[in-house]
Amino acid sequence: MPIERSAATAEDTRKLAGALAATLEAGDVVILTGELGAGKTTFVQAAAGELGVTAPVTSPTFTLVREYEGRLPVFHIDVYRLERLQEVIDLGIEEMFGSDAVTFVEWGDAVEALLPDDYLEIELTRPGDDEERLVRITPHGSSWTARRERLEAL
Repeated sequence: MPIERSAATAEDTRKLAGALAATLEAGDVVILTGELGAGKTTFVQAAAGELGVTAPVTSPTFTLVREYEGRLPVFHIDVYRLERLQEVIDLGIEEMFGSDAVTFVEWGDAVEALLPDDYLEIELTRPGDDEERLVRITPHGSSWTARRERLEAL
């Protein structure tokens, strides 16, 4: 069952992402879904900052994958422009999932067939015309079941 949180402003989205980052561990996969402009990159920027990334985190829309050093290494992947699953496989995404990094995948629902059993899904939507975001957090797999209580406290 998803955990739902409201973020009235972009700053609230950043705070939620930062708090969520405190639950992340080496090897975690976080997929981000939602419409264009919903705040996926903003969410990753804040989470990566909390993970110790000091370099500017930018959207990997055209480069597809960006890697950052922090307390934990971070992979930031954007599969929006890829048309076939094979293109994602060619990026080496499965090796990234098996690494000690935290991997964030924007538009991750498009690669669901490649995801490990344990991953966290963050869906960002804009319920109205203002800045407010609805953030739906859905844990998948046993490692997230054990951390659900921490997620519910966000």
